[in-house]
Amino acid sequence: MEEGLFVTAVGLLMLAVGGWKLLNWLFLRPKKLETLLREQGFHGNPYSLFSNNNNNNSSSYNMKPMTFSDDKDIAPRVYSTADHAIIKFGKNSFYWEGQTLKVNITNPEHIKQVFTNNSYFKKEKPKLGRVAKLLGSGLPNYEDQQWHTHRKIINPAFHMEKLKLLTSTMVQCCHDVIHKWEEMLSSEGKCDIDVEPFIQNLACDVISRTAFGSSYQEGKRIFELLTKQARLIMRLKYIHIPGWWLLPTSVNRSMIKIDREMQASFEAIIRKREKAMKDGEEVNKSDLLGILLESNSKEIKEHGMSNREIVEECYTFYMAGQETTAVLIVWTMVMLSRYPEWQSRAREEVFQVFGNRKPDSDGLNRLKTVSMILNEVLRLYPPTLFFSRTLNKDIKMQNLSLPAGVKISLPILLIHHDRELWGDDAREFKPERFSEGIAKATKGQVSYFPFGWGPRMCIGQNFSLMEAKIFFTLLLQRFTIELSPAYTHAPVNFLNLKPMRGAQIVLHKL
Repeated sequence: MEEGLFVTAVGLLMLAVGGWKLLNWLFLRPKKLETLLREQGFHGNPYSLFSNNNNNNSSSYNMKPMTFSDDKDIAPRVYSTADHAIIKFGKNSFYWEGQTLKVNITNPEHIKQVFTNNSYFKKEKPKLGRVAKLLGSGLPNYEDQQWHTHRKIINPAFHMEKLKLLTSTMVQCCHDVIHKWEEMLSSEGKCDIDVEPFIQNLACDVISRTAFGSSYQEGKRIFELLTKQARLIMRLKYIHIPGWWLLPTSVNRSMIKIDREMQASFEAIIRKREKAMKDGEEVNKSDLLGILLESNSKEIKEHGMSNREIVEECYTFYMAGQETTAVLIVWTMVMLSRYPEWQSRAREEVFQVFGNRKPDSDGLNRLKTVSMILNEVLRLYPPTLFFSRTLNKDIKMQNLSLPAGVKISLPILLIHHDRELWGDDAREFKPERFSEGIAKATKGQVSYFPFGWGPRMCIGQNFSLMEAKIFFTLLLQRFTIELSPAYTHAPVNFLNLKPMRGAQIVLHKL
């Protein structure tokens, strides 16, 4: 009898403890965090157990085309949640994602601390858990010692001296696209085409050739698989059922099958290259894989990467490098078409530096006007719309105290368009603001970070900008461009900020 009472008491205690934890997670802790922020002047919708404060626009609104005059209000269209919170409550605002409190950080000094204090502000883990890993982890998702190790091994591949060795490869890839366009010209010397698929293929070709050298055809197949994988994962974006990825659905089975095929393809390329190196054969050490394997071999005794980790870094290089560069080139073509005076200035500079010659690395460094244009496009249309961090310790930043457990949102697009930081013309295309460099344009503040900022700035930034400069050098030497009457302005956030309905451009032979 006493034993039965004891068991019952233990059961009731466990039930009470579990109930308390559930109550704390669902209600008490969120309300406590909200109170702490309100006491510091932050504002947002009150936490509610039965409502989600996401203000996502309906898909029909996102499908709606815009005019360029509407473009000054691009943020509510493509990044509604943070934008609506800031519009309604001001820059010191927060919003809810379920039981998760997200704080908008827009003060440049606070942004600087978020980017530099990596021991407190950790990269936010993907909501899809292990499903997201099917796109690979890679350097951007690592922390602490693992991040330092991978960064050290990968760094040599992106030194400027190494990138110079890739110039001729990039030139050839860009030339191939320009030549295709020349073949499509009418008898009047012009053609009206959607340039986006051509630019996507160009970026894929550049990545494949610079990453794998002679194995680039296998690399292109991997990229096709990665694209399919990304589309499948986007279909699961709004499913938040725990353990959903374990269910044998058709989508989950397809993702696992694609992952296995990609991994097998990558590992076959790596084994082939490693065997050639061991056999003393002449192998290409200037492509990404060659540099990565050589750098890794020097670290393998202590903190080297496994083949799986090398595979994941290649995943990251493909996804981040291809998407970022492609959308930068596409939006720049749209802007140059819309602003012919800047197109003329850029063309004049290209002919002054290169004439009709192919671009080289030394000349690319002298393209000041082209650099100004690219910086301004990245300001107005940053590929990534926000960075997220998770705060794992209590921290005080100037007069702001943040408790552990909140998540930080750095809304890049909103900060890049902020009139208080950039002036009344913040949402207008004015490349001249970068005429004296980024530091002068930002007045030394952390208010421009399309590739991130601080020690974790995107390692492929110089690679992407070099490819874009090469492409526009060859383009401007051969064509003038203008927007097609068929062009529809419809920015959308799908992995990156891109034109949803393509980019119809009219090319005129010079």
